[in-house]
Amino acid sequence: MSRAEELWERLVRAALRRQRSGADAYGRVDGGIAANVPSSLANNRDIDDILRAADEIQDQDPNVARILCEHAYWLAQNLDPNSEGRGVLQFKTGLMSVIKQKLAKREGGTIDRSQDIARLQEFYKQYREKNNVDKLREDEMQLRDSGVFSGKLGELERKTVKRKRVFATLKVIGNVLVQLTKEVSPEEAERLIPEELKRVIESDAAMTEDLVAYNIIPLDAPARTNAIGFFPEVRAASSAIKYFRGLPKLPADFSVPPTRSADMFDFLHYTFGFQKDNVSSQREHVVHLLANEQSRLRILEEPEPILDEAAVQNVFMKSLENYINWSRYLAILPVWNNSEDVSKEKKLLFISLYFLIWGEASNVRFLPECLCYIFHHMGRELEEILRQQVLQRANSCVSENGASFLDQVICPLYDVVAAEAANNDNGRAAHSAWRNYDDFNEYFWSLRCFELSWPWRKSASFLLIPTPRSMKVLKSGGSERRGKTSFVEHRTFLHLYHSFHRLWIFLIMMFQGLAVIGFNDGQFDSKTIRELLSLGPTYVVMKFIQSVLDILMMYGAYSTSRRVAVSRIFLRFICFSLASVFICFLYVKALQEENKPNSESILFKIYVVVLAIYAGLHVSLSIVMRIPACHHLGSLFDNWPLVRFIKWMHQEHYYVGRGMYERTSDFLKYMIFWLLVLGCKFSFAYFIQIKPLVKPTRQVIDMEITNYSWHDFVSKHNHNALTVASLWAPVFAMYLLDIYIFYTVISAVLGFLLGARDRLGEIRSLDAVHKLFEGFPEAFMDTLHVPLPNRASLRSSGQALEKNKEDAAHFAPFWNEIIKNLREEDYITNLEMELLQMPQTSGNIPLVQWPLFLLASKIFLAKDLAIESRDSHEELWDRISRDDYMKYAVQECYYTIEVILTAILDDEGNDEGRKWVERIYEDIRGSIGKKNIHNDFQLEKLALVIQKVTALMGVLREDHTPELESGAIKAVQDLYDVMHYDVLNINMRDNYETWNLLSRARNQGRLFQKLKWPRDVKLRLQIRRLYSLLTIKDSAANIPENLEARRRLQFFTNSLFMEMPVAKPVREMLSFSVFTPYYSEIVLYSMSDLLKKNEDGISTLFYLQKIYPDEWKNFLARIGRDENASESELNDNPNDILELRFWASYRGQTLARTVRGMMYYRKALMLQAYLERMMAGDMESAISKYEVMDIQGFELSPEARAQADLKFTYVVTCQIYGKQKEERKPEAADIALLMQRNEALRVAFIDVVETLKDGKVHTEYYSKLVKADINGKDQEIYSVKLPGNPKLGEGKPENQNHAVIFTRGNAMQTIDMNQDNYFEEALKMRNLLEEFHRDHGIHAPTILGVREHVFTGSVSSLALFMSNQETSFVTLGQRVLAKPLKVRMHYGHPDVFDRVFHITRGGISKASRVINISEDIYAGFNSTLRQGNITHHEYIQVGKGRDVGLNQIALFEGKVAGGNGEQVLSRDVYRLGQLFDFFRMISFFFTTVGYYFCTMLTVLTVYIFLYGRAYLAFSGVGETIQIRARILNNTALSAALNAQFLFQIGVFTAVPMVLGFILEQGFLRALVSFVTMQFQLCTVFFTFSLGTRTHYFGRTILHGGARYQATGRGFVVRHIKFSENYRLYSRSHFVKGMEVVLLLVVYLAYGYNEGGAIGYILLTVSSWFLAISWLFAPYLFNPSGFEWQKTVEDFRDWTNWLLYRGGIGVKGEESWEAWWDEELAHIRTLRGRLLESILSLRFFMFQFGIVYKLHIQGSNTSLTVYGFSWAVFALLIILFKIAVAWKPVVKKMGLWKSVRSIGRLYDAGMGMLIFIPIALFSWFPFISTFQTRLMFNQAFSRGLEISLILAGNNPNSGL
Repeated sequence: MSRAEELWERLVRAALRRQRSGADAYGRVDGGIAANVPSSLANNRDIDDILRAADEIQDQDPNVARILCEHAYWLAQNLDPNSEGRGVLQFKTGLMSVIKQKLAKREGGTIDRSQDIARLQEFYKQYREKNNVDKLREDEMQLRDSGVFSGKLGELERKTVKRKRVFATLKVIGNVLVQLTKEVSPEEAERLIPEELKRVIESDAAMTEDLVAYNIIPLDAPARTNAIGFFPEVRAASSAIKYFRGLPKLPADFSVPPTRSADMFDFLHYTFGFQKDNVSSQREHVVHLLANEQSRLRILEEPEPILDEAAVQNVFMKSLENYINWSRYLAILPVWNNSEDVSKEKKLLFISLYFLIWGEASNVRFLPECLCYIFHHMGRELEEILRQQVLQRANSCVSENGASFLDQVICPLYDVVAAEAANNDNGRAAHSAWRNYDDFNEYFWSLRCFELSWPWRKSASFLLIPTPRSMKVLKSGGSERRGKTSFVEHRTFLHLYHSFHRLWIFLIMMFQGLAVIGFNDGQFDSKTIRELLSLGPTYVVMKFIQSVLDILMMYGAYSTSRRVAVSRIFLRFICFSLASVFICFLYVKALQEENKPNSESILFKIYVVVLAIYAGLHVSLSIVMRIPACHHLGSLFDNWPLVRFIKWMHQEHYYVGRGMYERTSDFLKYMIFWLLVLGCKFSFAYFIQIKPLVKPTRQVIDMEITNYSWHDFVSKHNHNALTVASLWAPVFAMYLLDIYIFYTVISAVLGFLLGARDRLGEIRSLDAVHKLFEGFPEAFMDTLHVPLPNRASLRSSGQALEKNKEDAAHFAPFWNEIIKNLREEDYITNLEMELLQMPQTSGNIPLVQWPLFLLASKIFLAKDLAIESRDSHEELWDRISRDDYMKYAVQECYYTIEVILTAILDDEGNDEGRKWVERIYEDIRGSIGKKNIHNDFQLEKLALVIQKVTALMGVLREDHTPELESGAIKAVQDLYDVMHYDVLNINMRDNYETWNLLSRARNQGRLFQKLKWPRDVKLRLQIRRLYSLLTIKDSAANIPENLEARRRLQFFTNSLFMEMPVAKPVREMLSFSVFTPYYSEIVLYSMSDLLKKNEDGISTLFYLQKIYPDEWKNFLARIGRDENASESELNDNPNDILELRFWASYRGQTLARTVRGMMYYRKALMLQAYLERMMAGDMESAISKYEVMDIQGFELSPEARAQADLKFTYVVTCQIYGKQKEERKPEAADIALLMQRNEALRVAFIDVVETLKDGKVHTEYYSKLVKADINGKDQEIYSVKLPGNPKLGEGKPENQNHAVIFTRGNAMQTIDMNQDNYFEEALKMRNLLEEFHRDHGIHAPTILGVREHVFTGSVSSLALFMSNQETSFVTLGQRVLAKPLKVRMHYGHPDVFDRVFHITRGGISKASRVINISEDIYAGFNSTLRQGNITHHEYIQVGKGRDVGLNQIALFEGKVAGGNGEQVLSRDVYRLGQLFDFFRMISFFFTTVGYYFCTMLTVLTVYIFLYGRAYLAFSGVGETIQIRARILNNTALSAALNAQFLFQIGVFTAVPMVLGFILEQGFLRALVSFVTMQFQLCTVFFTFSLGTRTHYFGRTILHGGARYQATGRGFVVRHIKFSENYRLYSRSHFVKGMEVVLLLVVYLAYGYNEGGAIGYILLTVSSWFLAISWLFAPYLFNPSGFEWQKTVEDFRDWTNWLLYRGGIGVKGEESWEAWWDEELAHIRTLRGRLLESILSLRFFMFQFGIVYKLHIQGSNTSLTVYGFSWAVFALLIILFKIAVAWKPVVKKMGLWKSVRSIGRLYDAGMGMLIFIPIALFSWFPFISTFQTRLMFNQAFSRGLEISLILAGNNPNSGL
């Protein structure tokens, strides 16, 4: 064989060989040829199994492996003869040439296929004999029968895996053998495979039943090794869905697996043509729901368990509740006439039908009422078939090949939804131009939906495919495009008024009222009241504006909306038009009449009466419709047509949003809260904002100012209108804004008080953990443990010690497992683990044994007290007892020494030793009783006694040897001598005989000659513990030292004292799923990722080692390495390398970290289930209650695992996992590795299968679920075909939607892939789930909010700011939102959903393109609108990662702000704004879109203030007013001008963070944290973030363009180039910052300030701070931002980017021109261009003002002067600021190049202004050092400097 062939052969063998671990040295799965079977081969499961068997036996018999590969090729050829499927040709080519031919060459001869059958048959027998198959099963059964607690669970696991692998291989060989014999004659086949061998093959195949792929419950093939199938509730649920008498008989040719009988799912499968895997999936789903519901009601004990009627009824009502509500709303009869008359079997049939529809609906799942429509009609078809008792295919699903629900029902709907989605032009088209998911769903909210008939009437306009959108215009003809349904998302800020008009009407009317009172000097006379009545016209005019907006906003939906809804809009318009005209007319006439002499004011009285009647009606209606107590009263009169009409006019009715009122007590709580906020706000507004401006305003109005610096258009003869406006505008803006500030402060105080009430922050230090540890076992038993029947009796009978010992015995296993997990996570050392663990409480010691970290050094302190004490017996004991743990340590030593000595001196026939121990202890007890310890014992010799006991324990703790036994005897004898001669002072005559006997034995050398060496495990543990107690001299007050370990233990122990529901046993708890969407983020860091160095020579691994130095040392100790070992030394061990990768990944934001965290749920449930079973066994047997708490091997207990799997499912939906596998991406290998390491992990993905049909590529999409099989390879569980590409909307919700069918349980926790979980928190999950059944108001909880801990805070100062900001919101903020405000929404993860509620109402997020960019929050909106209730719970927490670099943070905040901009336009926000009562509406506004509006208004207030100042400066009015004020001595006017910047009280927004710190850290630590953050320039960061949110929120509403930003979740240790920062922040911050600087410079140059420089600084310091923060924050927070070499390199890079001309295909990061085009891309509509042009007109003010200030024609202020200036300025202004908005027009004019050149010059100039200060600072090396310290913690800063030295400054060597 040639060298090339030999190398090729080695490569082939490597491809075939597959280790059990399924991974290479770096943990990557080496797929071999088996992992490359294309998904387009329909039967690829069989091919995959055959190739896997070939891999398995390659080394044993390559020729048999070749036979198997040939058969796999034959199968592939039959399935796709023309190789049309994607990847099939490559696969077949590779299989043929690489495997078959090369293996044949290896044998050195031709292939004789006639011998293949014989060879295969022979190998089958040899393989059975080699693996001793007959004994294999027998051994496994014997081990299984030996009991769960035999300690052989590990061996059982190995035997089971081996048996499964062997039988799987045998099954494949047997199948291939049978199929090969079909190619020969029957006689030959009979000869080759005798009957006996056939029977053996069949028998072996039967042993593989439990290898049939299943998810949780093995229904199609009951697994003998899975205990789930033996649970009575599962058996009852399985039997409940079996075929019942009322179902027509299935045809004979319908295939049912022989391992189960036919059931109702088979009937529905045949009737409606559902997919086989969908049927299998939903069969398990329904059985799972029923079994869990039954387990909550009662545990079935009968031999043949039968499901309770109540369990079926509960699942029926929960699953079909939305359908029932829909039927009622449309006033139609449901499928059944009366649910009470429906039999149990019928209910199960309807449940099954609904879930089968739902499971195959794909994107139609986002249309819950459409599903109701489908279910309604299919249910009627089902009823008809049952009535006729003739089995037939349903008419609606009949297809050419029988029946297909997907093709006939779902595809027509999908096609039209997909066509509409395609018309959104990838999110660029206006929302009004296409129908989104909500538009489709809301069509089914009216009876018009029945026009679609059943089966679908394809010609219905609803189902017409719209004409595809061209590049610019949507071409649609007549009826080919339907309009929107009931709402149109027009892009305008007017939505803020439209949705929340009640708030704006209230605020403006209050401002008007307060101004009226202010201008009347606070006097309430008839004049004031008359003027206050002007509020009437204001109200009706604003309501008229609302009615006009109703008409405008519905444009585009009139053709498809209900006529009733359209009529209501126009009726309201007419009513408010007439009302506004009539009331305004009345008021004006009344005022005119009032001014006439001798008037009786009749009109005025009429006006007051009309106003009173109108107001009375509105108030009454609001009370009846909004206040809960009156709501039921109002509903009594709903039958009256007039009442119905008034209610209908007052508020539109939708299917959603009905019954959105709260309990009266809850209503009063949030009403009082808002009355307090509004009281503070309006007091502030009147006394601080309005009243001081009244007098100055009057004087300004009365002033005659004739000397203007410029040509004035408005103010000169109009009472100085612009001056008054510049005075009041910032005040009014502040008036609108400050309500949020008052809300922030008061909600923070309330949140602080609520947190304190909930006992948060009680344990906030290690010292508190130490002090309160004694109470932890009892608290644990009261909260996290299931209630025990005998605990209460122990408490009531006064057996406190017994109760404490029992509590400690139950608490210890959980505490120890928590500590063990902390060690496995490398947060603590081995020594710390030993000190923290709690021993099993021994029954023969009359006290609770506490962990060593509480008792460490206490013996030595007690000894010193005893030796030095001259006090009496009582005083000495009193001093020891002041420290409880010192007392416990002394007592434990006392009792333990007695136990140990008694045990080792208890030798047969030699009882002198025992007598000595008994005698000594009797004397001690007697002395204690007489309180004479000082006299009876020489306490100063105590140190000697301790020394001798320590020496003895030191010997006894080792394994037995004769030498050690001699040493132990010597040690006991020494102890005897010390006690006898040095310590004892007692009178020995009282027990003369005993002492004489002992003395004689000692003298004769008989005493202690033989010892009973301690071999009992528990006794040895006691010896080791005593030795530790006597040898640990250092205090353990700082154990554990790791801050994260401390934080976790503090939070966990604190939560034990918080109120939470009582825990149910695992068997009775609610079941739940965890659901994580994943796209292509990092799964597991590779070694190349970790060792890759950035330009500073810093690798990610180095960074982690410096940030987590203690955890790195703990990791090295855990893998058995020296703590100073470097990563290069680990290369000799692949397992160590893999562990290193996991160690690093667990400290990043990786999928591996998330999976590990979530799998703690399973581990916690297994432990809880295991101990509960042991307790149940303990009650039945006579085992000691202290002995049962051994949890060794709990993770291998089959029953515990089965119980955990029945209650917990984890699905990670890796959207492109199939594609990643095909492309051999490392992410695919890492995901496979995670599945191997976590047997309960399920991965769902979308598989894309391409085939050629008639010369065209045909693409099919499948939703698949896989798990790891026994060989560590992917095993496909379900594969459900989709109607098309599932990604029609936003990626993440579509990814969740396709996989949600694979989730199980009553609840579902949504977890992002940047999250973490902790074992100790997982223990509380069953408590949290019980919240669904607690009273939280009128509506049952549908989403349980969970607290988050942001774990990225230690990475950098920016990460800390983000962490603290986030923590403040997810704790204190959400606490108040949930209670009392009742407006908490779903803000992302890790909330827990009522799963069935949400999957039957549209899912856990919304997915329409762009409008649902912030997909998560819509789940909260939807839940609230559908009468859900969202709560918040803080006794449990989940970890969460946040962005850690400024650019990442800015992108994330931009995404969220853009998402909020889209929310403003959405129907959900509109409906919530309309349907909430007034106070909940305010709460909702200011905690969602209102927060971003107020943020934007804060920035606008700066602009308003500065433009007002610029006006006063340019016009000269400011100087005139101030001079006159000084002359008139009017301090009020001066104060009004100089104190307008009161809005800088924005500092109050830091209050929540500070109060959160105080609550959870204590006042001192909170103060230090806050001051530290100030030194780290957190104010600069938060000011910068203000600009980010303002820019993206405003731009999204004006122009759109919101999109998902992949921020990246890595560690930011790289320097960001100047040009990159400039590109990202130029338009959002730099341009705006420069504008503010320009305004400030203008004000400085031309303004007049009486206070001079100091006055100017005081007035403008905050504006300068804002501008500087916006301009320089990106460079201030940039690693190595002020390093000279970097600055030089950045300048070069920036100039290259600026001057590079670009071209086709050039990206924005490469060329300024390409970037500039991208920046202007958002301005693409006529409306957008007009808005940009109007906004740009503000810059004319500078030209207008500066021209006159230059005094070109002296003091001439005529317009001609301005005209001359156009020659200089106007051309630039038009060409640059406005021309860019009209790019297409300017291009046609041929001026675009000129505009672009000006633009380049503009960016160059602005860039230089920013760059020059950076370059100056870079000159000074200490600036760079200071910045590094500022940004990163000190450990990393030191490491960074060392690294640069070691690297020889390599990053800059090329300069």
